Amino acid sequence: MRNAMNINNHVLATQSGPAEKALVELRDVHLAFGDTEVLKGIDLFVKSGQVVSIIGPSGSGKSTVLRCMTGLVRPQQGYIRIGDTLVHKLHREREFSALRAHVGFVFQQYNLFPHLTVLQNLILSPVRVLGLSKAEATERAHALLSKVHMEQRVAAYPGELSGGQQQRVAIARALAMQPELVLFDEVTSALDPEMVGEVLNVIRDLVHEGMTCVLVTHEMRFAEEVSDRIYFTEAGRIVEHGSPDMIFQKPQNPRTAAFLRRSLGRDVDTESRFGSVCVETEIKAE
Repeated sequence: MRNAMNINNHVLATQSGPAEKALVELRDVHLAFGDTEVLKGIDLFVKSGQVVSIIGPSGSGKSTVLRCMTGLVRPQQGYIRIGDTLVHKLHREREFSALRAHVGFVFQQYNLFPHLTVLQNLILSPVRVLGLSKAEATERAHALLSKVHMEQRVAAYPGELSGGQQQRVAIARALAMQPELVLFDEVTSALDPEMVGEVLNVIRDLVHEGMTCVLVTHEMRFAEEVSDRIYFTEAGRIVEHGSPDMIFQKPQNPRTAAFLRRSLGRDVDTESRFGSVCVETEIKAE
């Protein structure tokens, strides 16, 4: 089990119980844009080395949870910790930059710099943020591009690559910062179906290497395969969470079961004790 990050000098309040070992901890996180409530009391926990997938219908707040973790959006209420950093207490941009240097974020739309080559995209942040020499950053970049099977395209520009190739470069760029945690936000949703597999294979390799990952995804079978924990969201709430076997084979909430029936095209064995009444399960720290 890898050590949690020590990104800055914020003092971590004493915690008790299993959540003390979590690398990522969200408690009672609320976020609204105007009168629209997006998150309505999110609790979520990720231990070092775990893979956690967040699933649910579009607009249920999944991607917003990831953005709260890195301070890209600021909730009005709640506790957010990554490693020793109390994210909800950060205010200065340099504090957020320090956090993001240790948390990789792979977006749906790649976000590569179009005027830089593949190699230049990978070495920019390690040189500017981590202080690596250009030679060190280049060596690291070549190793990572080999890992994602893009070593032959180091001199290419993003516009010369397919969507799947760009996404693999984006993953390599996130790894170039040697993060403790990588967040994946619907990284296959903008890809043609034939390109999805190549990106999922890269993520699968990272999982096998023990990287701590949080995935927001509609790839249900992939989530079931690689995840240690699954969180199902609906309307800004965590409706149910548990092991992949529990969520995909015997969901306890009828809303989870209905979503999986639509997503997987097959029946699931719901053992909901709620019958036809839709209420939320109690969320507890793992």
